Amino acid sequence: MNFILSGEFRLALILGGARSGKSRLALRLAEARSAPRLFLATAEPGDAEMAARIDKHRQDRGTDWHTWEEPLELAAAIDRAQGSYRVILVDCLTLWLSNILMGEPSAADLEKACGEVVEAAGRTVTPLILVSNEVGWGIVPDNPLARQFRDAAGGLHQRLAAKADLVLLCVAGLPLMLKSPPKGE
Repeated sequence: MNFILSGEFRLALILGGARSGKSRLALRLAEARSAPRLFLATAEPGDAEMAARIDKHRQDRGTDWHTWEEPLELAAAIDRAQGSYRVILVDCLTLWLSNILMGEPSAADLEKACGEVVEAAGRTVTPLILVSNEVGWGIVPDNPLARQFRDAAGGLHQRLAAKADLVLLCVAGLPLMLKSPPKGE
């Protein structure tokens, strides 16, 4: 694990299932850098239980973090944060994608939103860590919205992984290196 924390990267993508440890890994990776740090939160407190989760996560991060709540305009937030922080952590892309899909976008608008996030991630100068749920290992969903979500998430992950210099898969709290920065970078 220490070899991951000590490495340099510009763009990191951390994937994993629900409760796999991916967010904890992302926090450790970000906290290996000095403050100020930015947490771009995509979750919305739709009910009391979710609001309590969000509050607990914010308290767990502590005062060394700035938090921006950004459930929809993620690409603009990534661009706006450039140069003001030592690291930016986005948690999580699949919640962001769910928020976008709840607005019932056209296929073109969904592609545009995903493309804007990929472009913002690709031009980042501040180290950027993106957390997302790997959703492609289950059965084919039984409804069109769930299939659209799965397909959009899979495509977004592939595009971001191609641009990332560090890609990790977290399973049972253990990181698996899928892609690492070239030596000397």
